[in-house]
Amino acid sequence: MGPTVAIIGGGYGGAAAAKALDQDTDVVLVEPKDAFVQNAVSLRALARPDWADNLFFPYDRLLERGRVVRERAVSVDSAGVVLASGERVEADYLVLATGSGYPFPFKFDTDLSSEARDRLLATHLELAGAARVLIVGAGPVGLELSGEIKAVWPGKHVTVVDPVAELLPGFQPELREDLRRQLDALGVDVRLGTTLGARPPTEPGRAGSFTVPATGGEISADIWFRAHGVSVDTGYLDADLASARTPEGRIRVSETLNVEGHLHIYAIGDITDVAEAKMAGNAMQHAEIVAANIIAHARGEQPTAVYRPSAVPFVLLPLGPEGGVGQLPSPDGPIVLPPQAVAEYKGSDLFTSRFAALFGVAGGVPVDA
Repeated sequence: MGPTVAIIGGGYGGAAAAKALDQDTDVVLVEPKDAFVQNAVSLRALARPDWADNLFFPYDRLLERGRVVRERAVSVDSAGVVLASGERVEADYLVLATGSGYPFPFKFDTDLSSEARDRLLATHLELAGAARVLIVGAGPVGLELSGEIKAVWPGKHVTVVDPVAELLPGFQPELREDLRRQLDALGVDVRLGTTLGARPPTEPGRAGSFTVPATGGEISADIWFRAHGVSVDTGYLDADLASARTPEGRIRVSETLNVEGHLHIYAIGDITDVAEAKMAGNAMQHAEIVAANIIAHARGEQPTAVYRPSAVPFVLLPLGPEGGVGQLPSPDGPIVLPPQAVAEYKGSDLFTSRFAALFGVAGGVPVDA
């Protein structure tokens, strides 16, 4: 019997941490969803419904020794977690990994994979019948959505608006120039420095023609999507942990990813106050650091693994299966990737094979099914 590690949240970071700790500790993974959601696939599945098979991975093969408790954590203190059922799980170590919320279709607001899939497929039909698409937000999610739409329906008119002055500020000039060139080639109408004067009258993802005022004139569309607005929920932290929250709701962590003031409690992923882009890859790196430190501490050793965010921002932004831009860090500075390399790294399969291996399944279907 090893120490008990309660992991709150089974997203990218939580699932990776659970897997890494499974052989050395008694893992209890607390997650309300009935399946892991591979959010990187969501936008492509919206445009290509057959990709929905790669979107959900059941948790039942993630762990060999540990267990997954399909419940919501309502209160977490320094000694354990209270579940919505009233059950309490005592733990020697805690890993907070509850991630973030984001507008549909990139993320879902339901715990049932069947409901999420049905909503995605229904929105696909709404999108398929719309000639003009408005995307509010020109960050990586909004731009990736525009590329997925254009890859399937090159004739649709896609407008992307954002009040910012430039695309992907902080990245290399050649990356931003290539991004603009590819968007122009796809026919995506990108309007920067543009703010809507009113919210569209329809709900995001629901078809219905409208015209709204905007900087420089009006914009007409038949459907729209919101591609901005990250939210974190750390309200479940009890009094002895709540003081580690920043005013924005993120959790202050040390370089070992310990929650401020607590050597046996860790936080990973989007909820941390680490100064970096909130990306799945970073969350999974956090998981490796935390697993190494918990295992070391449990063996009576000094935890020495530290997490240092990259000084060079990185991104893999597909524009459909074959296009996109990317920037990776290296000892010699940023490396800007050509579209074919972005497709090879991410765009062609959106990391599906990697998560199939992690969850012991193939494309969301059990290997021996």
